[in-house]
Amino acid sequence: MVRKAVLLLVLAGWCAGISLVVQAMGIPQIQYLTQEQFVQQTFGSTQPQWKMLILDAALKQKAAEILLHPYPGMRVRYWIAGQRTAWIIDEIGKEMPITIGVAVDGDSIQQVKILVYREERGGEVHQDFFTRQFESVTLTGDERLSRSIDGITGATLSVHAVSRVANLVLVMHRQVLAKAAVPGM
Repeated sequence: MVRKAVLLLVLAGWCAGISLVVQAMGIPQIQYLTQEQFVQQTFGSTQPQWKMLILDAALKQKAAEILLHPYPGMRVRYWIAGQRTAWIIDEIGKEMPITIGVAVDGDSIQQVKILVYREERGGEVHQDFFTRQFESVTLTGDERLSRSIDGITGATLSVHAVSRVANLVLVMHRQVLAKAAVPGM
């Protein structure tokens, strides 16, 4: 319990630090959803528990392949209830992090939401016409998205960031469900 509280404080401090830097640079920061709102949208009245996925060497390598850079942490927090998980991950668009929420149910994406957008351009990625493209997307045999995602003029880097995060989340979701299926894990 103490570890969770300390982890939450560290995470809150990191997020507050990003927010202060962004504001000091005069870059717009638009919050579309809070973490709590995203989790509530994903699970409804079900009270999910949150857990941590520890990234072993193989998963860190896979994350680096998908993101095209090393994942900065050793753990990723997610929420789970049954076969449904929710993930909130920051990924750089052009220059600043985009806070992206991805919900997966079974083996396919249920929803993608932009929680916070910090770039000067490309903010259209938060629009439903874009994020709906991810609904029902799964992984192919080579762990890529099962459907290509249409881009948005002027938002290419943001589109790629959201797509990479969706891909990574599907891989991590698969790992979480595989571990849950093994007795004693």
